[in-house]
Amino acid sequence: MLIYKHILKAHIAPFFISFFIIIFVFTFQYIMKFIDNLVGKGLSYWVIIQLIGLNLAWMVTLAGPMAVLVATLMAFGSLASDNEITIMQSSGLSQLRLILPVLLVSGILCYALVLFNNKVLPEANHRTKVLTNDIQRTKPTFVIEPGKFTDDIGGYNMLVKKTYPSSNKLEGILIIDNSTPDAYNILTANNGEISYSKDYSKLLIDLFQGEIHHLDKRNIYDDYRVVKFEKHIVAIDAQGFGFSKSDENALSRGDRELSADSMSNIIKSILTNYEIELNKTTEGIISLVKEFANFSYTIPQDSAKVRQNNLYVQVLINKYKSCKAKVVNRKQLEMSNQKQIDTLKVEIDKKYSIPFACVVFVLIGAPLGIRIRRGGFGMAAGMSLVFFLLYWAFLIGGEKLADREMISPFMSMWSANILIGVVGLYLTFGNLINFKKIINYKK
Repeated sequence: MLIYKHILKAHIAPFFISFFIIIFVFTFQYIMKFIDNLVGKGLSYWVIIQLIGLNLAWMVTLAGPMAVLVATLMAFGSLASDNEITIMQSSGLSQLRLILPVLLVSGILCYALVLFNNKVLPEANHRTKVLTNDIQRTKPTFVIEPGKFTDDIGGYNMLVKKTYPSSNKLEGILIIDNSTPDAYNILTANNGEISYSKDYSKLLIDLFQGEIHHLDKRNIYDDYRVVKFEKHIVAIDAQGFGFSKSDENALSRGDRELSADSMSNIIKSILTNYEIELNKTTEGIISLVKEFANFSYTIPQDSAKVRQNNLYVQVLINKYKSCKAKVVNRKQLEMSNQKQIDTLKVEIDKKYSIPFACVVFVLIGAPLGIRIRRGGFGMAAGMSLVFFLLYWAFLIGGEKLADREMISPFMSMWSANILIGVVGLYLTFGNLINFKKIINYKK
């Protein structure tokens, strides 16, 4: 028992040190990536702190397994370099028994991260979305990057030379209006101001001292006009600008903002609704087949009867066309449902596969640490980076392959764990077999 405590104690400091270093690196990377959107936009320090704090959730999810791998390599490497592992094995403790307490603790950490991924992470992602929408509401210039075209916003593209962080004023504005199918409209203005309407349904851009260049697509050689203005207002649908009301209940949640149970319920609902619609379609087909089977066309002498028969035939033909359209749509709906289900299953498996990496990294880290016999942070961090890059490449590549329906969602998220786990088991039991051969040879 004292040996187990000693082994676990050797992991504590490396784990927490590496955990906070990894969190720091992720935070620094996030700040560097979004510094242009965070600084110089007139946002308060409290809002910036909230954004960074909410993004810590996904950082914790990734930092946990990485810290386990670093700590395992450092601890077992240090114990091996001091010959403590050799002494423990000479006293009758196999490598598997030495790793067992670390595996148990990593299992507990895995369970904690699973709870974290289902309880904390979805809420953090959703609150990040809500906060970002609040920022867009109060600071429409938050998503406008000077010198770059914005995406197509309700048929508009916009280029702004300069924005002002203390206000919503703009300078050097170019707007390409693609909302009218029959004409090109290009608006230029020296300066302007951006805001929302009172009900936040429209994005209003007040333009000052500018021109409107109009070109009719139907007559591009003759119909070209230039209209100069002192003030002109452009109204764009705010939903297209990425705005949604900040009420959390009003914002729809994406798959990364839901727990595994919620996504499982959505999958059940999709399958249930599809089954109901499929039964209705099947009943309609059976009913139509019966109508065709019972119908016998005769040519009566009465013209009224002829018209009645022709009308009935037309009704049957229309029913057939409607039924055929439903069958075709059913196929498309089935493909759409399957794609949505696969996307949700990928996210469900991800919530469990990444925490389970804690266990897998112990299996690979412990035997490698014993073989390398070096417990320095640099060596452990370098090897951990290689393994985690491999692990992350499998996750990203697997997700893309699953989206293209080339592999199953399960394999897309669990292939990295399976591969590294198999290698770890081989190294663990391979060392164990070699150790037993040495003992038998000495005897």
